[in-house]
This record gives sequence, structure tokens and C-alpha cells, in this order.
Amino acid sequence: MKKPKALQKGDTIGLIAPSSPVRHPEEVERSVQLLEEFGFQVIVGESCHSQYGYLAGKDEVRARDVNLMFANPEIDGIICLRGGYGSPRILNQLDYEMIQKNPKTFLGYSDITAMHIALNQLCHLVTYHGPMPASDMLKNFDHFSKESFLQAITSPNPLGKIENPPGEEIHSLVTGKATGPIIGGNLSLIAGTIGTNYEIDTRGKLLLLEDIDEEPYRVDGMLNQLRLAGKFHDCSGVIIGDWNNCIPKDLEKPSLTLMEVFEDLIVPFGKPTIYNIKIGHCEPKITVPLGVEAVLDADQCSLTIVESATRG
Repeated sequence: MKKPKALQKGDTIGLIAPSSPVRHPEEVERSVQLLEEFGFQVIVGESCHSQYGYLAGKDEVRARDVNLMFANPEIDGIICLRGGYGSPRILNQLDYEMIQKNPKTFLGYSDITAMHIALNQLCHLVTYHGPMPASDMLKNFDHFSKESFLQAITSPNPLGKIENPPGEEIHSLVTGKATGPIIGGNLSLIAGTIGTNYEIDTRGKLLLLEDIDEEPYRVDGMLNQLRLAGKFHDCSGVIIGDWNNCIPKDLEKPSLTLMEVFEDLIVPFGKPTIYNIKIGHCEPKITVPLGVEAVLDADQCSLTIVESATRG
């Protein structure tokens, strides 16, 4: 895997919006100020000030921002302003050969999952599933989330055991121990890759799954798609993150619980599985590197990053 350098104060962050636009223009300036307070310099991409319907500019604008930020030698890391919708539309416009030659910190989550999968698999680039300025940092960026974020992108060492926020326990769904690099993220985006040139490859990997605002029957459908595509058969283990507001919307209609869906579609494969690890659309939230070796011990309900995500 190609690893970015560990970021440090004084480094330059490229801020981009590969998905949806901010709701209020001042969120861009506030995001820059916040990153500067963390000690970084910031270069803002054109997409951050663009809008095309529900997208942060037309596809060529957003794709160009990604390519320019990776190509610019003055930029040390790239952070996505927010998620929303749109990153899969630009996957075929990214310069993967150039990106592979210029490994940099790349961070985001939610809709950015599609880009994580593409960069992990086509560029062999380690990326970060973590909070984004407009989505998370401008509201109530708690101490736990901030420390997890900064440690992940600045540490030259393996992150070690991933700790949940105080008061939140990690549970075991299927016992056992598994190793492999963590991949995945948002279930909706993962399911959307099936049958494309950017289809997720789970062979020998720890599959991370999370989502927001999806009813159990929708989660069922997407997990079943992964099941039929062999993704649970191929993976070494499963990490079930946060499922914010994934509840039935019409309480008068019969429904399965999320846990029943997981038990029906994931448990039969017998892969070590943990759940309620606070990765995803939650507060507080954990930042994790994607693409480096980790150990999932479902007997001890633990996840440990055993490989450094950065180069020396």
C-alpha cells in the first residue's frame, strides 16, 4: 500500500467538495478557520464554492479538484468538506496513475466511501474514514472525536487498540479472530459499486459497514446484495459501525430489527463480527485508516490497528 506522510503543524491541507455543496457559504470560511486552528494551512478547491443542483459543481469541476490537489506538490493532505451525494459520478474522471505516484492523506466518510474504495484498490492508497469540517467539526466537535481525528492523521506509529467513546461498549455478534486491512464504510455506497469497475474487493479483508437514515428493509436489501455477490464469503471479518436513525419509519407496518437483519444475512457466514463500534454518522466518532493491517478479536470485542498508516 502507498502511505501518506504523517501530517504535522504547518502542513497544507487541500479542502475539496467531491459530493454535495455546503448549505451556507460561510461554512467554507469557518471550515478553513477551524483547520487553521489545528495548525494547518489550507488551500480551498473550486468545488467548495460551486453548486450544480444537489452537487458541489458539475462533475468535471469536482473531479478536477481531486486531481489538482493530488498533483499539487505544495499540498500535504486532502480533506473532504462534506459528503451528501455525487462522488461515484466522478470515479471515471480521476487520474489514478498520477494519484498513486503522489500519496497524500485523504479523509472523509459517507458518500466519500466510493472514493475510498477506488483509491484503496486502484491506487493502493491508504485513506482515512473520519469526520469532515462542514458535516461534523462546525457543530459540536467533541474532544474524543477531535483527538481521534488528529491522532490518526499525525501519528507515525500504528494506532493500536481502537477505543470506543466512554459509555459505549463494543459487542460480539460472531466470535473468533480475524486479520486483514479494513475496507468499506457506508453500506449504500458499497452496494452501489457492485457490478462496476469499482466493485469492492473484500477478499481477506475486514469489511466495515455503517449507514444513516435507512430503514431495516433497505439495509436488508443492500446486505443481501453483498451476500449474493460473495462479499461476506470472501471477507475475513466484519466490523459493524454506527447505524444512525436506521429504524422503521411507519410503526404500523411489520418490520425486522436491524439485529435480526444482521443475524439473518451476516451471521451464517461465521466470520468474526463486532458491532456498535462508533465509526460512522455518530457523535462522538472514531477516525480509522483504511488499507492497513488490523486485528479483529470478536472474543475480546476489540479492533487493533497493527500497521502504521503513514510512511516515515
